[in-house]
Amino acid sequence: METGTAQQKIALAFINDKSPILDLTCNDLVASGIEVLFRSENIEDGLSQLPALKTLPNICIIDLDFYNKNVLAQLQELRTQYPTINLIAHNDIDAEKAVKPLLEIGFTGYLLIGSDTDDFKKAIDVVTNGGRYFSVGVAEIAQEYFDSN
Repeated sequence: METGTAQQKIALAFINDKSPILDLTCNDLVASGIEVLFRSENIEDGLSQLPALKTLPNICIIDLDFYNKNVLAQLQELRTQYPTINLIAHNDIDAEKAVKPLLEIGFTGYLLIGSDTDDFKKAIDVVTNGGRYFSVGVAEIAQEYFDSN
């Protein structure tokens, strides 16, 4: 028997540079009923796929080299062109000099490598509902950033 309330379908996009860890997580998320609209290996490819979609993803999970200035400029372009898409970083860097520029761009989440599928689901749920989600290793950096702004 169906209830009168339909659960919102969450749609994701993944941009990562051939991360086998993220591939496994992506497969687990799809198996749990989350829709993945596309996967790309770089931001440029992702930007070319977005206009062709009938509906935009709720969230884009990005795992790239965040120290690369070119990547940061491309992320800013992504944020400017698609301000409604929530951005979640996935990376192994927990240093302020990598995290802070992403917060300035407007990322609403940051998951460290080692986060499991349940962590991703929790982050996706929190961010989809208007919150922010940061792994323990970067939560203090995020808190300091938001407290000062």
